[in-house]
This record gives sequence, C-alpha cells and structure tokens, in this order.
Amino acid sequence: MLSATKPFNQTQIHLNHLLRRTFTFTFSFSSPMATAATNSTIPSPSLKRVKRVVGTHNGSFHCDEALGCFMIRLTDKFSGADIVRTRDPQVLEKMDAVLDVGGVYNASMDRYDHHQKGFEEVFGYGFTTKLSSAGLVYKHFGKEIIAKELQVDKDHPDVLRLFVAVYKSFMEAIDAVDNGINQYDTDLPPRFVNNTNLSSRVGRLNLDWMDLNQSPEKENEAFHKAVSLAGNEFMDSLQFHAKSWLPARSIVMECLSALKDVDPSGEIMVLTRFCPWKLHLFELEEEMKIDPLIKFVLYQDDRSKSWRVQAVAISPDKFESRKALPSPWRGLRDEQLSTESGIPGCVFVHMSGFIGGNHTYEGALAMAKAALLL
Repeated sequence: MLSATKPFNQTQIHLNHLLRRTFTFTFSFSSPMATAATNSTIPSPSLKRVKRVVGTHNGSFHCDEALGCFMIRLTDKFSGADIVRTRDPQVLEKMDAVLDVGGVYNASMDRYDHHQKGFEEVFGYGFTTKLSSAGLVYKHFGKEIIAKELQVDKDHPDVLRLFVAVYKSFMEAIDAVDNGINQYDTDLPPRFVNNTNLSSRVGRLNLDWMDLNQSPEKENEAFHKAVSLAGNEFMDSLQFHAKSWLPARSIVMECLSALKDVDPSGEIMVLTRFCPWKLHLFELEEEMKIDPLIKFVLYQDDRSKSWRVQAVAISPDKFESRKALPSPWRGLRDEQLSTESGIPGCVFVHMSGFIGGNHTYEGALAMAKAALLL
C-alpha cells in the first residue's frame, strides 16, 4: 500500500514495468471492413485481453480523444480494446464505448462526447472548466487507473488526492484548450506565443496538407503516435505525483504543524527535508487555515550545506513576494552583508530580495526574524 511517505522505488518499478508492455493497436477506418494493425508502446494494465471496441472519429484529431483512448484502455473493462475511427453512426452504435463523437454523453452507456448542445459537465471539486472527452474518461475512470498504479484500493485517501492533483496540473488544461477556454480573463494580446503545450504538439502530428499520402492508413498511423505521446505524458504526470508530489505534501504538512516551535510569529516555516514545497504551501495554508500566512521558508542546501531563507511569493504563478528580504541587504554578500544586517555568517541576498543564505541554521533564522520586523 502506497502512502504519502512510502519510498518511491516500488511504485516506480511498477510504473516502469507497465510502460514497457506493448500490444497490438488495431484501427478500423470509416468502413468497418478495413483495418490496419501496428505495434504500440501504449501500456496495458493487464496481460488479460478483453476484446472490446472503442470508437472515436476519424479525420483531424486532437489531444482529448487521443488521451481518452489511451486512458480508457488502462481500465479493466476496456483493457486491450481495439480503436475504431469513424463518423458512421451505424458503426458507432455497435461500439462498446464512443469518445468525442456521436453527440451523446451517458456514462452508463460508455458514451463520452462533449460537442452536443447543452453539455456543461465539469470535473467537480471546485473546478468549473467544461470537460472534453479526455476529461470525461478521467472523471469516470481516473480513480480506477490511479488506484491500479498505486496498487491500493480506490477508497485509499491517496487516490483521491492524486485524482484531484493530476486533474489540476495536467488534465484541466487539455479540457480548456479543446473547449476554447482562455487561460486569462483579459482582452489583451499575449506577450508571447506558446505552441509547446501537449495539445499543440499532438495537433502537429496531424498529416500536413502538403503530404502526398493522405490515406486513412497514414492518418491512423499519425493518430497512433498521438495516443502514445499523450498517454506517455499522462503516465509521467501520474508517476511524478506518486513518487514526488505526495511525499512532499506530507513533509510540508508536518512543517506547518511546527510553526510555533520555530518562531512565535508563526510566519517562518523550516523544512526538515528539502522538497518541492511551494504549491503545497499555498494549498495547505488554506486547508489548515494558517493565519498569518507564511512569509519565509528555511531549508538546507544539500550541496553547500549552508541554509537558505526564501521569501514566499504572493501566489504560485507570481514572482512578487509577500514580504521580500530588506532592501539594504539586497545584492550584498559575505562580510559586507553580515555587517549591514548585524547577523554573522551571511552568504548573500538576491537583488530582488526573494532569497538569501547563511552558513548556519541559526543565522538563516535570524535573517528571517529580522526581515519580519524591517
């Protein structure tokens, strides 16, 4: 059973073993009599093959149906299923599941389209982004997939934590892009173009209009690559959250519980072990009703063995600090910084004031305490 503090190696071995499995990925074109089989690196959750058929549309593809096809085949019900790409309603009607086509959303019938009028389904848990076909598959099968990868029961608390976390950090963007939802509430043009996200990279796998070979076989070969690309990145996200995100969350929670032992202000947190702490801090502050909010985080640099004092940003996606290190300290180093601050052992303070260093824990703590008062 995987817990928040369980070592990574067992989970990593299980996931890596899963990623090495291959099986036949059979396509059917718009004519159900024509099929082509290629080898795939898409993982199958079980060596047991249940011959089911999943339908999606042919023609240009997007990230949502590519990922949806990948994920649904990780389930017990659709393990090893063939993929039929067609828009023929009579063919789709015979499918065991249909994704991103057909104009029907009915989980009891395994119909997962989101294009029909009146569709407003969202993930829940406070999220308001309308789901794509991938989001629908994840909403209904995500806990099963995660539990299987963690080798725990679906009602294990870590399954729900990962279910929400993976949606927030990975799945929601795919839903939003496919539904044409802007990332920011502004009419201003973006300052730069970003075509490196997963949805864009999957889109570029479609046949180029200049390609001489526009055959169904070539199109399905491209879709096969899209399924592998989207699926492998989904597995990477799941693996990261299992081996890194969960243990880090546990560490940050423990450190937040010890705030008053560090400083009576409750505004300085000390990491007992360095980990990716920033996103967890914001979420856990709200969950644990931390007040006042944390201003500085102390942790030891594993390489130099000196200590860092880092100002907490006002939000995860902002550079501005809640309270930066004092202006007179910024840009100074070593003895000059120690003289200015009156604190021995200082190493540096960044020009922006978001981070500084001291040779000792006591020195770093003194820097944080002084910064709170200045």
